[in-house]
Amino acid sequence: MPFAPSLLSSSSSVSQFLPRFPDSSRLNVSSRIRASFVVVAASVSDLASVDSTTLAVFGGGSVAALAAVVSLTDPERRRRLQAEEVGGGDKEVVREYFNSTGFERWRKIYGETEEVNRVQKDIRLGHAKTVENAMLMLKDEGSLVGVTVCDAGCGTGSLSIPLAKEGAIVSASDISAAMVAEAEMKAKEQLPSGNLPRFEVNDLESLSGKYDTVVCLDVLIHYPQNKADGMIAHLASLAEKRVILSFAPKTFYYDILKRIGELFPGPSKATRAYLHAEADVERALRKVGWKIRKRGLTTTQFYFSRLIEAVPISTT
Repeated sequence: MPFAPSLLSSSSSVSQFLPRFPDSSRLNVSSRIRASFVVVAASVSDLASVDSTTLAVFGGGSVAALAAVVSLTDPERRRRLQAEEVGGGDKEVVREYFNSTGFERWRKIYGETEEVNRVQKDIRLGHAKTVENAMLMLKDEGSLVGVTVCDAGCGTGSLSIPLAKEGAIVSASDISAAMVAEAEMKAKEQLPSGNLPRFEVNDLESLSGKYDTVVCLDVLIHYPQNKADGMIAHLASLAEKRVILSFAPKTFYYDILKRIGELFPGPSKATRAYLHAEADVERALRKVGWKIRKRGLTTTQFYFSRLIEAVPISTT
């Protein structure tokens, strides 16, 4: 799943994981600082319960003041509390979220229902574009008939099902049993019985086997970089020819806004969101003998996601 600093620029992936922003009148800053702020961004974390975006403020000439406010945040404390509630770390938080409120929220976003607000609809379009771009990358090498593909973090089957329609042999997994059940149901509705993906409930660390291609879309958002390095290495170890990843790219601007949002988690907690510098992802791949061959960027108003295709360094 992907961070949406939303209206920050034309680039945006994963607003759903950002805590709710307050309006400027609720910020405990001096009136002089507040007066220098201008409204330029909007973001939502609890997408199921809001009908419009919540405004965030950012001063065009007051980056230093903004950074000072950010320095007062304590996102780690909130993260620890989340983990304590479910008796574990990041993985347990993600599993609990996507088997409960997160499942209902994302089933709507990934589905076709009109019962979504404009932010959710925008994220739906962004994710669909990422899937479309991933399919284009996959088909660049020719027909997918008989190609083995591991869809790691398959969600409700938004990539697995199109892959199977193209004749790929798909192994799809997700940490959420609810997501896997939804994906299986949708696949049976859309595909002939002889070409169904093989679905299983599993986390990234536990995946095994060998595949022509491993795809992992909008999942690294749940892993801090030190753990993401291990996930990337593991996914690469499963692939023979290609690895396709998407992630929310880390920049100073997006990182500042994300941290401000963590000051105001709102009444409903989502999962923790981690942005990743493209250079860090590339370094993790090179460390295990892979190089990035293709790059893309999916952007909508509330969604942004970097898409990469990696191949073994030995590939000419």
